[in-house]
This record gives sequence, structure tokens and C-alpha cells, in this order.
Amino acid sequence: MWSKGARDGHGRHWGALAAVLALLLAGGPAGGRVFHLPTDNSTVIGEDSAVTTVYEDTLPDLAQRYSLGYYEIQRANPGVDVWVPGADKHLTLPGRRILPPGPREGIVVNLPEHRLYYYPKPRRGEGPVVITYPVSIGKMDWRTPLGETKIVAKVRNPPWYPPESVRKEHAERGDPLPKVVPPGPDNPLGNFAMRLGVGSGSYLIHGTNNPVAVGMAVTHGCIRMYPEDVAALFPLVPVGTKVRLINEPVKVAWVEGQLLIEVHPPVDAEGQSVEPDVAVLEPLLDQVLGSDTAAIHWDLARDTLQAATGMPTLVGLAAEPEPHPDAPADAPSAAAPPEPTTSR
Repeated sequence: MWSKGARDGHGRHWGALAAVLALLLAGGPAGGRVFHLPTDNSTVIGEDSAVTTVYEDTLPDLAQRYSLGYYEIQRANPGVDVWVPGADKHLTLPGRRILPPGPREGIVVNLPEHRLYYYPKPRRGEGPVVITYPVSIGKMDWRTPLGETKIVAKVRNPPWYPPESVRKEHAERGDPLPKVVPPGPDNPLGNFAMRLGVGSGSYLIHGTNNPVAVGMAVTHGCIRMYPEDVAALFPLVPVGTKVRLINEPVKVAWVEGQLLIEVHPPVDAEGQSVEPDVAVLEPLLDQVLGSDTAAIHWDLARDTLQAATGMPTLVGLAAEPEPHPDAPADAPSAAAPPEPTTSR
């Protein structure tokens, strides 16, 4: 049952985009999801914020309220009980991010980050923006595919046709599935689905009837969003939109003489999270620094890789230039970096 709006004209998309951006930029819990792209070609957007809990709060409730994923809010607040954080706890809401590498167009899903970025085409006279949402990805043995594809169809109130492999899995658990699950509260696709042109069209970006699990690796390869997030994204995305599915656990930014790294638990070929490898950091640093030189605190960089909190962390600063060899001996020299810091 395909939506008649699957191939809407661009005029309708522009109207929907303007309405959604106005709502998001107006503030409120959802207001942190849309960002004007930096005019200086910087790759860093957003800001971290904080919230003080009330007794009824849980981390999954707060995650959904502020468009964060389950693991995203958990890793930003280590040691906090997920289900009973308690009243008057000051929690971090991670909102500062390094943009994924590659073209800033269409949809980009970074699997280790469990996050989707959408770069709508800017209207004439308006600056470009990016809209970002947390997502769930494929679990072990059901990994989400990597590569470039596109949106090939859009469906409102989609029925679910469980693949035979999924029906077999459920049957083995004593939870048999019908051949077709109609739209409604029992449908795991939610109210909106966008079909990808990969895997014979079996992979979707869709909603969910289980929002607690958004931000985890729990799906059968599809990309799952909060119901309100997919409802906002669905009217903005035309059929034919490019989609890139990438695996970038470590992102690096060089901004105004500051070296930042953002680390997420890497996802291996089976879709499982694995330990970060420090060897992946050096080529990224070479790429982002270019001819610049930075004093890098390597112990902190390694600790950041190990912790993999997903929050950009300052690990280096622009190095002072070396004194000229012909300079007088008493001329001031560059300030020495801390002991564990080396230049690159």
C-alpha cells in the first residue's frame, strides 16, 4: 500500500521543510535537532546541555524527550541508574557533535554513532542546515549494510511482511508471527517507512512501537527512529534522496587551533561493538591537520578512545612555532607542553 505522496513535487517538500525548521528552531526539547552549518567550513555543530531530574524520570524517557539514543545518554552519564536515576540528579545531554566525513548531502547514517544526519537542499538565499536524529541499527547477524543507496519509496501506515528468517527466529522463541502484520499498535514499523534501494528493497528507515530501544543495535538491519522523529523527517525527504550508510567510529575535528576527537564503540563486520583501535587515530590526525602542527596529549587521546563516550573531547592544541635557529639565546621560546604531550 504505497503512499500517494511518494513522489511529491519539490514545492510540497519546501513547505514541509520550512514548517519543520520553524518549529525546531523555535526551541523546546526538540529544538536541538537542527543546526545551521558553520560558514567557516567547520565540522563541529551543537552544544552539550544539562537537565535536573525529577523522581519520575528514567534515562530512556529523557533520551526520547531530547532526541537522544539509549546508549548515547547512558554513556554521557556513567554510573547513573538507567531506570531510577533519582530526583535532583544533574545529567548531561550530549548535543555537541563532529559531522560525519564525506559530502554534506542527502541522508548520512553513521552506524557506530547510532545517528542519522539529513542535509536538505537549501532554498535560494538561505543557508544550509543539518537535521540529526538518533537511530537503532542492525544487531549481530542482522547487520545494517554499508554503502551508498537512495530512498526508492515512501509509505504511510505500512504493513509489515516479516521475512521467513525473521518468522523462523520468532517461532523458535515461541512467538510466531503472521505473514502480514497490518498497520496499528502491534506493527514494529510504526506509522512511516522509507524504503532503501539496497537488499532488494528489504531495508527501511522507519518508526517503531518500541521507542525505548532507539539508539541500540536491535533491528533486523533496518534503521529505526522515534515515532515523532520519523514523522518529522518523512515529509521532508523526497523519493530519490541519496543515502550513505557509513562506519566511522572515530571522528576528528581541527577547529580554531583545537584538536577534538569523538569516539563511538566501533561496529565490526558482524554488527557487534568492539574495542577501539588506537592505530585508526593517526591517519585521521594526518588528514585533518594537514600542514598544521598540534601538541597532542596522547594519554588523554588513548583514554578517550577507550572510554568511547561519543562526546567530542579536546586532546590537542596548536603547537607554538619553533624558535628561529638564528634567534638570540635569551629570546623567548615556545611554551613547553605538559609532560605526556607530543607534537604532530
